[in-house]
Amino acid sequence: MKVIFVNRYVSPDQSATSRMITSIASALAQRGYEVVAVASRHLHNEDQTVLPPNEVISGIKVVRLTTSHFGRLKTFGRAIDYFFFHLSAFTWLVRHASRDDIAVVCTDPPFLSVTTAVALRLRGASSVNWVMDLFPETAIELGLFKRSPIVGRLARSLRNWSIGTSAAIACPTTTMADYLRDELSPRCPISLLRQWSDGKEIYPIAAADNELRTEWGLDDKLVIGYSGNFGRAHEFDTILNAAALLRDQPDIRFLMIGNGHQHARVVDAAKKLGLDNMIFKPLQPAENLAKSLCTADVHLVSLLPQLEHCIIPSKFYGILAAGRPTIFIGDLNGEVARVIDAYGCGKNIAIGEGQRLAAAIRELRDDTARRLEMGQIARRVLTNDYSYDQAIDKWCALLDRLDRSGDRVPHIEQRVSP
Repeated sequence: MKVIFVNRYVSPDQSATSRMITSIASALAQRGYEVVAVASRHLHNEDQTVLPPNEVISGIKVVRLTTSHFGRLKTFGRAIDYFFFHLSAFTWLVRHASRDDIAVVCTDPPFLSVTTAVALRLRGASSVNWVMDLFPETAIELGLFKRSPIVGRLARSLRNWSIGTSAAIACPTTTMADYLRDELSPRCPISLLRQWSDGKEIYPIAAADNELRTEWGLDDKLVIGYSGNFGRAHEFDTILNAAALLRDQPDIRFLMIGNGHQHARVVDAAKKLGLDNMIFKPLQPAENLAKSLCTADVHLVSLLPQLEHCIIPSKFYGILAAGRPTIFIGDLNGEVARVIDAYGCGKNIAIGEGQRLAAAIRELRDDTARRLEMGQIARRVLTNDYSYDQAIDKWCALLDRLDRSGDRVPHIEQRVSP
């Protein structure tokens, strides 16, 4: 059996999906599986870098397909990039996949499950659809199909057909898994495989031992961090409002690390509001990830409530690994909010409650012991419930079960209660 991961990005790219895929793929390779990753030759945030067509990374045979690269910022250019990756991935699978293979198909670009379903059926190979986010639901909820609702319904039908043909469907949250159970045939094999973070790669670093705090002039500050994608799915006005309310607090700084669709808007809004307490930094290299996440004393995570069933903010698991509290801004009954409430590793704030966010930040500044305790709890939550080793064991169990079945008859799991 060969395990083939298909996604636009893998290592050395540092996007969230790339990190997840590379993490699992390398662990499988270390456990003796033959692993191939099919990706593009580009990085998600660097237009000029072109990666080699073939290389071996941590035991993974990486095959990089030649595609266009107009980048992420223009919708039309991104659509062309998507099209050429679909075409290249289809061609590669038709030429190289075999009957004994299991392809783990991810969700970048959208509709990859449709393209690969056709190619894998032609070759007699099996698939596991790893649904990290739901398309077209995300686009529908963001209003991108408002003028063409029929297109949205057709897109959802195609997606449902394609993942319904797979030997297994892997979902990261109970909310997403239950949504898909309602969308698909009762016989569709949905497995709950939660996100994780590698506690050896990301680990707590005390503020006094973190040179990034000194380099960025944050040694004597309470640092409120946002790290990752500034995407359409995230909400920033509540954060900007709180930063404005706290601008006269000389010991509080907002550290915003990352890029994405809304980054320019947030930077512009901060300038117009005169928020000298908000600092922007680019995504940091992988080797600096622990230091970068530990520069903040408290982290912010946001997600639009209507996207709870579509997306999981994977940055949350890195924050747990770093041993830092999380303030979640979004649905108070959502996936991340439920974890925070259950364990006490942070606070939850509804979107639009900038004053409550500012008050929560002041409270955590003034109660150092409670803030540190929340961080310790966060690290325990990672170790007990979202560890790397647990994730690997579950993936190995799924793949071994499918391999042993021969004809890949799927195991059907029951609905997972929230």
